[in-house]
Amino acid sequence: MITVFLPYSGSQHSMSTVNELLKCKLVSKVYLLANDENSKAPKNCEILCVSSLTSSDTVDLIREKTQTKYICLFTQDNHYQLGQFAIERFYNVANSTGAGLVYSNYLIMKEDSVSRHPVNDYQLGSLRDDFDFGYLLFLNKEICTTLNNENKYKYAGIFNLRLHISREAEIIRIPEYLYTTIETDTRKSGAKQFDYVNPKNREVQIEMEIAATNHLKNIGAYLKPDFKEIVIEKGDFEYEASVIIPVKNRANTISDAINSVLSQKTDFKFNLIVVDNYSTDGTTEKINEIAEKDSRLIQIIPERKDLGIGGCWNEALHHKLCGRFAIQLDSDDIYAGDNTVQTVVDTFRKEKCAMVIGTYRMTNFKLEEIPPGIIDHKEWTPENGRNNALRINGLGAPRAFYTPLLREYKIPNVSYGEDYAIGLMISRDYQIGRIYDPIYMCRRWEGNSDAALDIEKQNTYNEYKDRIRTIEVLARQRKNRNANGVL
Repeated sequence: MITVFLPYSGSQHSMSTVNELLKCKLVSKVYLLANDENSKAPKNCEILCVSSLTSSDTVDLIREKTQTKYICLFTQDNHYQLGQFAIERFYNVANSTGAGLVYSNYLIMKEDSVSRHPVNDYQLGSLRDDFDFGYLLFLNKEICTTLNNENKYKYAGIFNLRLHISREAEIIRIPEYLYTTIETDTRKSGAKQFDYVNPKNREVQIEMEIAATNHLKNIGAYLKPDFKEIVIEKGDFEYEASVIIPVKNRANTISDAINSVLSQKTDFKFNLIVVDNYSTDGTTEKINEIAEKDSRLIQIIPERKDLGIGGCWNEALHHKLCGRFAIQLDSDDIYAGDNTVQTVVDTFRKEKCAMVIGTYRMTNFKLEEIPPGIIDHKEWTPENGRNNALRINGLGAPRAFYTPLLREYKIPNVSYGEDYAIGLMISRDYQIGRIYDPIYMCRRWEGNSDAALDIEKQNTYNEYKDRIRTIEVLARQRKNRNANGVL
């Protein structure tokens, strides 16, 4: 009932996996995917020469060679140890539910220890091309066959197939640890999160964007480049701009952040609103000390004690002295120069947009550039940026907003992904302006909230972003139906 496809580079560990697979009576055939046409086929296997494991050509070859009801596709040339009746479990779930794709939690071998690696449930908004399915995909051959591979992808073939399956059938996670493997990417989470803006990956990302955009068109969530325009002069504001810093227990960094704002040079009146969320480490005292010397610094200690970063932003936005434009600065970062605020406001004035996102440079505390360097999000285009925003995991920094709109929308009261959530919401109707020169220094240190997350925290954060994408996809589908007169 099952045809297996396993990446193969001649390693001995592949043979132990093959032998394990062939012991299962459900397995009909094992194909080894190799990029060396001179590879010799081990006993009871057949070599398939492929140039890329992720291409449309490989997807087509897999479909062509499969004569069984199901496909078991391993996505990396790793050492695998299958759990008790693991293949039978995949088969039973797929066969009893009619799912198009089944995947599971797995175990990771590190030196002499084994640790659990749970993965998230797939949902409508799980549009990231790096969604973690683990290393074993159990596919329904019939549903795979219905994919019309009009676009030939070198990198996005598997991604495109997965999106197709999600339109045709259920994608189901088995909440069990069905196999053990080794971890191939051992970098900390803070390093991995910027892979999609790495210039070396640009060709890959272009393909992923095309596949994701086509998917949005197929599900009625694609938005054409038609935007509402902001009337910038609307409203009576004492200050043209406010920089907003939510902070809790950043005594070592808050003074640098505040001083980088107060040193800004502008042709308009601006202030700084620091929302101190009940710091206990001396942060409050440092803010007070500077506020006594400069009246532009407004310190807010909220009445509520249940606020995340988004909630702190709402406190600042609804303050009577908040400016026409609200500009972000994290409490452990600084602006790159004394013209950042001016540059942001000039962009608002020129482009009549509802949100502006800049470019930042990753540095250490000596302000020395560290990998990946400049994060400019040049994958953004005015025509398709808001569609591609549903595929990527962030929009960039610093972020700035037209205050009247945010007072209407409200920012989610969470401490991760709140900026992404409001950015998606804004982009549904309005254009987002971009600044591609570095105007912000993102200082990495061990205390950064996303520098090195454990798997449970990574899953929690990714599940939240998938959920807000699900909400946004549903909202865009409804927007398009209403535009077409379908309620």
